[in-house]
Amino acid sequence: MKKQHISSIKQLLSTPKKIVIVAHKNPDGDAIGSSLGLYHYLVKGNHNVNVIMPNDYPSFLKWIPGNDAVLIHDAQTATCDSLINESDIIFTLDFNAFHRTGNMESALTESNALKIMIDHHQAPDNYAAYTFSDVSMSSTCEMVYHFINMLDDLDKINSAIATSLYVGIMTDTGSFRFSSTTSTTHRVVADLIEKGANNSEIHNHVFDTNSYERLQLLGCALTNLKVLPEHRTAYITLSQQELHNFNYKKGDTEGVVNYGLSLDGVVLAAIFIEDRQEGIIKISLRSKGNFSVNEMSRAHFEGGGHTNAAGGKSYLSLEKTIEKFISILPSYNKALNDE
Repeated sequence: MKKQHISSIKQLLSTPKKIVIVAHKNPDGDAIGSSLGLYHYLVKGNHNVNVIMPNDYPSFLKWIPGNDAVLIHDAQTATCDSLINESDIIFTLDFNAFHRTGNMESALTESNALKIMIDHHQAPDNYAAYTFSDVSMSSTCEMVYHFINMLDDLDKINSAIATSLYVGIMTDTGSFRFSSTTSTTHRVVADLIEKGANNSEIHNHVFDTNSYERLQLLGCALTNLKVLPEHRTAYITLSQQELHNFNYKKGDTEGVVNYGLSLDGVVLAAIFIEDRQEGIIKISLRSKGNFSVNEMSRAHFEGGGHTNAAGGKSYLSLEKTIEKFISILPSYNKALNDE
């Protein structure tokens, strides 16, 4: 972000404003963590701040400080649209195109508020007055930390801000094991711990609190795991009936795709989850090395994301979606085998 833009934002934030913070549909740890981290920071500046998520999110993220202040657009549509319409500034976090917000898209598009984007995904749309976009960053939470630093306000980071930002960095880096984790990431995390983030407690909240049904669903997913050694690919399927059998709750499939990627020799892993309510198959793709699942998802599954982590969707049946996925793999064989 250019110095003159930071100077302009500092001037904007020098007096109380009506501010709305929004993240993408099906928010994850980075979306919630960055939103609540920024929320706590802006509240300290005496702004009137509202955090709005397009829809609900997993219970393992609902302990984060400030969670009670989050509004859900799907459940409180009129209130949320009114706040968006009346806001002076809208921060859009962890996404870079309005369609990623589901039913909030029209309200955001029609709003005359000044928009500030903070995001680390590829190919951002040109809707924001100020854009902080960096695909090399581990997470939007790390970017919010740097944003606060650019505003010369690191001394304002308290335990609530530190805890919120740590959550997103931890989850988006796969507990600091993904290649996006840099020495700078570790320095940021060290500072967050010094400022009050309890790393072991945060990890326990997010990863170590499971229901019996969630573990049973994981067992089902691993039973469904298929490996295509000729394509260095593994994939998992979960039907709507299987989700129902194990009392599926939002977030129960978080991270399951990584089990496929952990197999020796596998470069590409995918999970296909049937969602009859939305009429789609939800797809998560993960990869190792330079194989771009972002490009694969954009080309075939109306999605996108990062080089090694992307999402998409299919309107075909679960079986037909798998057939399509397998049919495109030969065209990627050279790239998969180069890794």
